[in-house]
Amino acid sequence: MWTVKSIKRLFSVPDDPELVLAQAQALSRQVPLMYAMVLVNTVILASTHVGVAPDLLAIYVPAILTLASLARIASWWRDRGNSQDLEKARRSIGMMMRVMPVLSVGFAVWTIGLLPYGDGYQQSQVVFFCGITTIGCMFCLMHVRAAALTMGALALLPFTLVMLAMNHPVLAAMAINLAAVVVVMLFVLMGNYRDFSALVASRTAMAQKQTETQRLSDENDRLANVDTLTGLPNRRSLDRHLDQMLSTPQPEGSEIAVVRLDLDSFKSVNEIFGQITGDRVLVEVARRLNMLRPPGTFVSRLGVDNFALVLSGPMSDDILNKFGAVLCRAMRSSFDLQSANIHLSASVGLATARPGDSAAMVYDRADYVTSLAKRDCRGSALVFAERHEHEISKVRRIEHELYTADLDAELSIVFQQQFDTALNCTTGYEVLARWNSPVLGQVSPVEFIPLAERTGVICRITQTVLRKALAASAKLPQHIRLSVNLSANDVGSTPATEAIIELVEAAGQPCRIDFEITETAIMRDMKQAGDALASLLTLGSRIALDDFGTGHSSLTHVQKLPLDRIKIDRSFVADIVGDTTSRAIVKTMVDMSHNLGISCVFEGVETQEQLTTLKTLGGTLMQGYLFGRPVDEDTMLTQVAQEQASWGAKSIEKLGAAN
Repeated sequence: MWTVKSIKRLFSVPDDPELVLAQAQALSRQVPLMYAMVLVNTVILASTHVGVAPDLLAIYVPAILTLASLARIASWWRDRGNSQDLEKARRSIGMMMRVMPVLSVGFAVWTIGLLPYGDGYQQSQVVFFCGITTIGCMFCLMHVRAAALTMGALALLPFTLVMLAMNHPVLAAMAINLAAVVVVMLFVLMGNYRDFSALVASRTAMAQKQTETQRLSDENDRLANVDTLTGLPNRRSLDRHLDQMLSTPQPEGSEIAVVRLDLDSFKSVNEIFGQITGDRVLVEVARRLNMLRPPGTFVSRLGVDNFALVLSGPMSDDILNKFGAVLCRAMRSSFDLQSANIHLSASVGLATARPGDSAAMVYDRADYVTSLAKRDCRGSALVFAERHEHEISKVRRIEHELYTADLDAELSIVFQQQFDTALNCTTGYEVLARWNSPVLGQVSPVEFIPLAERTGVICRITQTVLRKALAASAKLPQHIRLSVNLSANDVGSTPATEAIIELVEAAGQPCRIDFEITETAIMRDMKQAGDALASLLTLGSRIALDDFGTGHSSLTHVQKLPLDRIKIDRSFVADIVGDTTSRAIVKTMVDMSHNLGISCVFEGVETQEQLTTLKTLGGTLMQGYLFGRPVDEDTMLTQVAQEQASWGAKSIEKLGAAN
């Protein structure tokens, strides 16, 4: 049902911006043709009535209509190459809706005025002009419904009524034919307009969907290639960028270098100050790197506390050393946040690309010297040199052999005794891993243990060592306990901890295995480490904190973790005889242990003078070459048997109770 509102909407510019733009685009192609058709038809009709109709109708009115058509053609032709914005499109359609009623009425009045003049042929030509011109205009205006309806209604309706009023049967028949054609045309045009509107709406929806798809694709690409916290490119972007640079010829005298930067002990920031503060530190690190980078340098974040830069330009060891020193100095500057003032350091490794290098090769060299800097000169920069080439080759070979090793067959264990000077007997042994590779031969633990931790093989090594230690423990008297070292991977992973518990429980005997863990391993995740150690305690194990005094926040760890023992690092024992500071520190550690009710073992005791000094400071539990080097299982069992033979049954019973 037609209402004033619906009629008003019918004859107004649509609200849909995409529909308006589509209408304007269609009109820009069709309206010039429409006016050209009207111009030609007008000139022809007027020329056939010169001398028959008054000059006003035959010459002057057609001239005015012709000029109006020419003006509209010129206007559309002038704007044909201009881009259509929404506002301009609205103005064009609005102008068309205002012009069409005027032109329609003008042509209707002119044709009605010409109809009485001339013979039957001339009258038929007027009817033909009115019908064919109106229908042609309606087709040209089909995309603007209001303009087409206006043309049909204001041009043909008055003309048809006049023809019927002339009481001429032929004209009446022609009028009825025209009316029927126009009605059909109106239905066709209304249907086409609906289809056109639906097509525009569908195209708009498809474009929006494509836009959204592209947006999601761009967002996925961003997430896949950009670190969301710092906004820096990630490892994937680094690999792609480095590959591209290496495959592009560099200018004369220009080289490519990769710089790896690892923050030292960053995990303690998250542990002590919380992750939000840690994230702010990382954002500030990214800001400092961006400020310091030379023009054209690619900066990326690789992991939690790892960053990388790709440099290009003149490279020398001196230039790289200076740049590495700048980075280290920048990271040592205090991070002044609202919640805390944090002090950190960074270890930096730098390596220059060589002809034929892949991205993985140059990155691997930078990564290797970064690990060396972190191990040997923490907080400093190290440039990859020729001497490292043989080292890295050896390291990668060890990594490969270790990863593919049959650990049960290749790994053995040795035992280093722990001696109680108060009881004058051995109370336990530390179990140490030894690897005899069929390819590499005997490999030092100093070499393969760090690599095992880095490659994730360490959990397999721990479980192999534990399995062998449990078997050896079954052969020992009750008062002898064995200590097995755990890595950060062992206590930082629930499945790894569960595997250890399974092995101990499967042994089916009272557990006399103690577990030693370093502060560095604990610092990765204090809560997870605490939960893991608590689970191990339920087995009957004891927990020892190894290398005490060399890590960070040692007292915090002693307070928070379920410890039975601390092991004083050999660095304190080495200077105990002549260094009053070392003696004071050791005395404090011994007193602290007594006050907390935990035992204290001194590592690296090698001389009688060290032993005497430690005993005067209150130390009783010792481990070191003075008491014996690591021995194999048979030798260890012989030592225990000989020592046990020198003890009476009561003494052994008393020793078991004390231990």
